[in-house]
Amino acid sequence: MTLGDKLSKLRKENNYTQEQLADILGVSRQAVSKWESDTTYPETEKLLKLGELYQCSMDYLLKDIESTHEYTTPQNQKTITLALNLCSFNFERKSKKSIGGLPLWHINLGYGRTAKGVIAIGFFSKGFVSFGLLSLGVFSFGVLSFGAIALGAIAIGLLSAAAVACGIIAFGAISIGIVSVGALSVGYFSVGASANGKYFAMGDHAKALIALGDTKATGSVYQKIGGLTKNELSTVKELLDTNVPSFLSWTKAIIKLFL
Repeated sequence: MTLGDKLSKLRKENNYTQEQLADILGVSRQAVSKWESDTTYPETEKLLKLGELYQCSMDYLLKDIESTHEYTTPQNQKTITLALNLCSFNFERKSKKSIGGLPLWHINLGYGRTAKGVIAIGFFSKGFVSFGLLSLGVFSFGVLSFGAIALGAIAIGLLSAAAVACGIIAFGAISIGIVSVGALSVGYFSVGASANGKYFAMGDHAKALIALGDTKATGSVYQKIGGLTKNELSTVKELLDTNVPSFLSWTKAIIKLFL
């Protein structure tokens, strides 16, 4: 297999067009075409970039090696070394249109790769809307996500929902926020199986200024175990209005939805 054959094979396996590869390397499409037809050969600098891009060795590119499996028999003892993942999977596409210097969309899949765009999808992603293992954006979705609205296994944002959530409003198995809802919730206003709040808590076990619990309730101003009567509900609402600072008045409307 010639160098040109290998370059063509690797490009197609990695889902690049000749034009896209040319843009990445800073050459013309015609140059890529000539490399793949063995009319000309890449400069050393370009070969190194190609090896880095495709995650394969110079030996594979330049020597007459047909596969990435390497067989050796040192000291008459047969050993087989499988050089796997030399050309690990990656996939990258991006929009030619850009907004504020960022492509409209950017998809960059592969271990350790970063996607940056208005809409970004990648191992690491940064964008207005981002999807990734680690994602950062206004709207962020990932295993670990940061954003105004963040969803993930671990999420931090103004509004967050995750197994572990931290935010102004947080929903999760473990949630921490001004308003938190979860199995274990901590915040100014908490709702959950075990709820610990500063002003209000409601759940199986509740502890706060105003505590409403199914099994246990500890409240410094008001506490109640079990359901509320109409009169008790009115009392709780009045206590919220009296004890909650004005800058948190927006939270009272949210809490009253749970009552």
